[in-house]
Amino acid sequence: MTGSVVCVARDDTHRFSKVPQAAVTLLAGLGVQGDAHAGKTVRHRSRVRADPTQPNLRQVHLIHAELLEDIAARGFVLRPAELGENITTRGVDLLALPRGARLSLGPQAVVQVTGLRNPCAQIEAFQSGLLKELVGQDEAGHSVFRAGIMAVVLQSGEVRPGDRVVVTLPPEPHERLVRV
Repeated sequence: MTGSVVCVARDDTHRFSKVPQAAVTLLAGLGVQGDAHAGKTVRHRSRVRADPTQPNLRQVHLIHAELLEDIAARGFVLRPAELGENITTRGVDLLALPRGARLSLGPQAVVQVTGLRNPCAQIEAFQSGLLKELVGQDEAGHSVFRAGIMAVVLQSGEVRPGDRVVVTLPPEPHERLVRV
């Protein structure tokens, strides 16, 4: 399974959207260099308040461009990085990946998928009605989160738009993604 990087972004301040960049550097065990969410322990403000010693399973946020296009078809205007993702991809259904999948991003960087992004009220504040597009229910009544996936950095490296994304699946049985 392969795809490509569409956009890379970071922001050194805790804001909802991130700033697109020509390149970002992923740092093993930390996240995106210069991003407010980089660190060994949690950096998301709500998680820091709950327990600042928790490991940071949300070092890198990824969304596939096809999801943004699907939402745009419903009347929303979304550009890469506006939902706070660090990396926007094309050609890989990120939400269908199992926990533990590894993504090689460009020539060196490798991240490991930890789970789904937990959609928050900031999404609704960004664009009215958008949260409903990113949180739904399946046939069994279980919540379905479509706000992207989270990962940790296993191997450092620079990532740029146009870089290849190569997926390596973990051994079976695969664990479906849950929010982290």
